[in-house]
Amino acid sequence: MAKIAFIGLGIMGLPMARNLARAGHAVTGIVRSDAAAERAAQAGLAVVRDVAAATADADVVITMLPDTLDVESVVDQVVPALKPGAVVIDMSTIDAEATRALASRVSAAGGRYLDAPVSGGEAGAVDAVLSIMVGGSDDDVADVRSLLEDMGRTIVHVGPVGAGQVVKAANQLIVAGNIQLVAEAIVLLQSQGAQLTAALEVIGGGLAGSTVLERKRDAMLDHQFDPGFRLALHAKDLGIVERTAGSDGLSLPLTAAVTQLVRALVARGDGGLDHSALLKLAEEMNGSR
Repeated sequence: MAKIAFIGLGIMGLPMARNLARAGHAVTGIVRSDAAAERAAQAGLAVVRDVAAATADADVVITMLPDTLDVESVVDQVVPALKPGAVVIDMSTIDAEATRALASRVSAAGGRYLDAPVSGGEAGAVDAVLSIMVGGSDDDVADVRSLLEDMGRTIVHVGPVGAGQVVKAANQLIVAGNIQLVAEAIVLLQSQGAQLTAALEVIGGGLAGSTVLERKRDAMLDHQFDPGFRLALHAKDLGIVERTAGSDGLSLPLTAAVTQLVRALVARGDGGLDHSALLKLAEEMNGSR
């Protein structure tokens, strides 16, 4: 069992940390507000506010934060206090180039670094069935695999440091595109008076079936867009895809289109909604709601 400092107890991070504690690890959550401290305590976690103090005694430091700058800021505090040989696992979704730079800093301080972004949303985090795409050395991944298995069901080593973030970028463009196509299919079905629940059930049983359709269908039909994964974060992730593709001179026209639709929702104030709220925009564009 490991001593773990967990930084980032949000929608995803809190259930992930709770699952680690339930598996027997000694988990300390680092929090900045009284509300976060209360939620963490209710989840059975020890809590502190000092990143360096929690890091100094940790075998593993896990970050689950919104964006690249957030991770860089935390690593600034982690590196001076890092125990020799400790593993820093960034499970956020951030830029791959920045990830490689962070890994170099941690390595220079005597630590080890993995990027291990996740897919599966809040439900996957709660149920410990996340897909985790891991970048790092063979030995470092092997050392923490059992710990990752306490948070996820599909743990795949996809290459060296940074590879996890590249795979996550690809994952995010597939998810966004899939949600948008489900939204457009719902609009089409509505326009023709089809029975939506039955229609999506039979579609889901064929080649067009997907995890997105399975997990998001009911919420989309009920127009319940409480965030499992916020549009603002998906816009950030698609920006990473855009920059990565641009640096290699790639043309990804469908990705560009769905990125603009996501950004439109964020720009008008819907960034706090679940990414399945792409349905709202599809319906409004067609006057169907």
